[in-house]
Amino acid sequence: MLLALLAGAFTVFAQDNKDDQQTILKNNIEQKNYSFIAQSAMPMQGRVRQLTTEYRLRISGDSVIADLPYFGRAYTASIGTTQGGIQFTSTDAVYTSKEKKKGGWEISIKPNGNQDARELFLSISANGYASLQVSSNNRQSISFNGFIKTK
Repeated sequence: MLLALLAGAFTVFAQDNKDDQQTILKNNIEQKNYSFIAQSAMPMQGRVRQLTTEYRLRISGDSVIADLPYFGRAYTASIGTTQGGIQFTSTDAVYTSKEKKKGGWEISIKPNGNQDARELFLSISANGYASLQVSSNNRQSISFNGFIKTK
């Protein structure tokens, strides 16, 4: 009987902990204070690539900071840059967030003044897993899978 009581208490504790994590996630998304950590990249052509280095998209207030890799086809070459991947900082972006009916969020970010990234579409589940699709002006689209990290 004691074992059944302890198992029930653990289940209630685990559920409360899950609810707390979802509340923290929701608050950070509403306050625009979170990071997307990419774990895998899926270019339009080729295979899925598991990422071993931490790449991220950081949302902090009105700032969007991208440090993501790029695998795929470029339509135009960037002259005079040594930067690869999707790297930019924008303080002027159109940010729209919509909560899904069954939990989670769909977020669209359109950075203004960025030459390459046209739109970033972030789909976040209620438990913090996410996928990011980056549409570009000069390259093929690329998608990433990962998770949301809150502070």
